[in-house]
Amino acid sequence: MTEEFGKITRDFFDANIKPKLGRKRKEVIVPPRNGVDIGVIRIGQNRVMAITTDPFYIVPPYGWERAAWFAFHIIASDLCTTGLPPEYFAVDLNLPMSITDDEFKILWNTVDREARKYGVSIVTGHTARYEGTDYPMVGGATMIGTGPEDNYVTSAMAEKGDSVVITKTAALEATAIFSMLYPDHISSHLGAATLRKGQQLFYKMSTVDESMLASSFGLRKKGVTAMHDATEGGVLGALYEVAEASGKGVLVDLEKIPVNPEVAEICGLFGMRPHHSISEGTLIITVKKDRCASLLSLLKSKRIEAAEVGTIMDASQGKMVASGGKTEELPPPGKDDFWRAIHQATEARLK
Repeated sequence: MTEEFGKITRDFFDANIKPKLGRKRKEVIVPPRNGVDIGVIRIGQNRVMAITTDPFYIVPPYGWERAAWFAFHIIASDLCTTGLPPEYFAVDLNLPMSITDDEFKILWNTVDREARKYGVSIVTGHTARYEGTDYPMVGGATMIGTGPEDNYVTSAMAEKGDSVVITKTAALEATAIFSMLYPDHISSHLGAATLRKGQQLFYKMSTVDESMLASSFGLRKKGVTAMHDATEGGVLGALYEVAEASGKGVLVDLEKIPVNPEVAEICGLFGMRPHHSISEGTLIITVKKDRCASLLSLLKSKRIEAAEVGTIMDASQGKMVASGGKTEELPPPGKDDFWRAIHQATEARLK
């Protein structure tokens, strides 16, 4: 298997993309950066527009409604980590020839339903069937939100002394996806109850609701200083990215990072390390230390599991992870365990 699966490395980004970003414009206040999933443009006096773009990711074995729900929330989750509400959506659909009109209707009705739920207007796009296209990457989409310039955050705004909070569980996405794709294998090795719990994680693969809740709690000096969705690279990769983007250090207690029992079992079955596996739906939040308990209480009141797992430090103190009485350097994100595991499962024709 090639090691080129998944996102490019930071070195590749720095060498090939960062130096070549077209014309510089003064209104672009957050340009492309490694570990920062959104761009921000000043559009008026004390007004900004946040933008994020991702593949439109459709996996038919999830079921068309679930697949479309996930495709929408992947993109909305990144936008909402700014604390700005999602408002506008543009979708490019390059669909395979095999999709039927009825399948497309389910897909698009679901996108419309989620857009209405969160107050999002679909403003432009492109839809066509093409030979040579295939699932899951069937196009791309962009989501936009606007708001006050002094009331948004990015993953680059964490401050020294902040507490680090993680919601839900590590490896949320890896567990949910494997539970949907390989139910027979999981059930036969781990039992029906573990499979059911893994599948129940599916609709938790979104950070939209907790991001908006954190925004209502208060941003910047009011409490929350940075948010980041733990996607490729898992929770440890996301923590590294927050520290790196912010120019800070971090100390993480590995044993405080929540890992649900079914997550540990299913990841173990497929040889994935929970802390290093893709975790869409797990939100990294940095918050003023004296406001952390209040934030955790608010999240708990809305039935969102969360834990304080570390502290943002000065850059000179490094990026560190503590476990079993030892403290070691936190390495930069490598290739996500998910890609190797899903390749092996596909090769083995698991079901």
